[in-house]
Amino acid sequence: MNATRVLVLNSGSSSLKYQLLDMRDASRLATGLVERIGEQTSRLKHTCPATGETREQNGPIADHDAALKAVAGELAHDGLGLDSPELAAIGHRVVHGGMFFTEPTVIDDAVLTEIERLIPVAPLHNPANLTGIRTARALRPDLPQVAVFDTAFHTTMPESAARYAIETKLADRYRVRRYGFHGTSHAYVSRRTAELLGRSPEDVNVIVLHLGNGASASAVRGGRCVDTSMGLTPLEGLVMGTRSGDLDPAVIFHLQRVGGMSMDEIDTLLNKRSGLFGLCGDNDMREIRRRMDEGDEQARLAFEIYIHRLKKYIGAYYAVLGTVDAVAFTAGVGENAGFVRAAAVAGLAGLGLEVDDARNAVRGGEARLISPDGARVAVAVVPTDEEMEIAAQTYALVGKHE
Repeated sequence: MNATRVLVLNSGSSSLKYQLLDMRDASRLATGLVERIGEQTSRLKHTCPATGETREQNGPIADHDAALKAVAGELAHDGLGLDSPELAAIGHRVVHGGMFFTEPTVIDDAVLTEIERLIPVAPLHNPANLTGIRTARALRPDLPQVAVFDTAFHTTMPESAARYAIETKLADRYRVRRYGFHGTSHAYVSRRTAELLGRSPEDVNVIVLHLGNGASASAVRGGRCVDTSMGLTPLEGLVMGTRSGDLDPAVIFHLQRVGGMSMDEIDTLLNKRSGLFGLCGDNDMREIRRRMDEGDEQARLAFEIYIHRLKKYIGAYYAVLGTVDAVAFTAGVGENAGFVRAAAVAGLAGLGLEVDDARNAVRGGEARLISPDGARVAVAVVPTDEEMEIAAQTYALVGKHE
């Protein structure tokens, strides 16, 4: 392809993240964020890495259409406008692709219809993703636009991992199964971990721990996901910033029948008022660490519950994989909180999992091993790069179509 640039868009309900990348050398030409879309206090923060210049716009941005037009203006200011012949495609993050989308897909009207049909299983995410796609298509109808799905990497799970033990016909009718999320991160990190070990992804088994405010684990055998912690929605699995993770389903019935709570109230409780926040009133791991250092027992208990769940998943995925070559920590907490990494593998030396204290204490943006020399299982810190993964998948797909 003559055009080598890819614009990556990640549209949230009131935000728009973007990066412009040149795939010749995987360099970032521009990055930015529009937040509080639809409010009087909207803000656009735009950075041009080549010059180091950062600019901000503050003031009302009415909708995603206005947000993307403002982004286009900032890009044009740097000579990187959407009308550039160097722009090969726009890649869109789409959270839920169900079982229909198992790989990146060039967007047409039929694809939009199917993404819309999936709104009931992703009511917070897919509508925002659709808005960003429609806005971008209206601005550049001639340009290939590609949907990269959070769920796609997990569609390789066997039915034994993806099925819930409920009536099959009912589950099929309402699309109830394990889909998993953070797929672009798990794909990137598992592949990058294999590179760190000097091996092919097809020859490596990795447990990936994506630990941020949202958190998920995956078991990756030979480059293919065979199990993951999030399920029908991103609520299942690990203890997260504000989400409960795994829960006895009867808790919901109990809260409705005994507590008199409505379904909407329970939904809000489990998604926004649970997890670390529900346990101790903070969902920032740095603040929890500070409180623990000051002797706060509530913060310590929240941390211990978080680590207990994390260890359970490491052990479970060790069993699923049979042999493990590496455990990789990624995302905000996984990349930056050495005390979380140390606690997660403490006591697991029998499984070959240990961290070297000096290596674990080092902070940096590079992928690195933090296990001792000669460790049976490598423990790695691998900064995730979902935008690069989306750009790479978009660029590869557009090249195939050409």
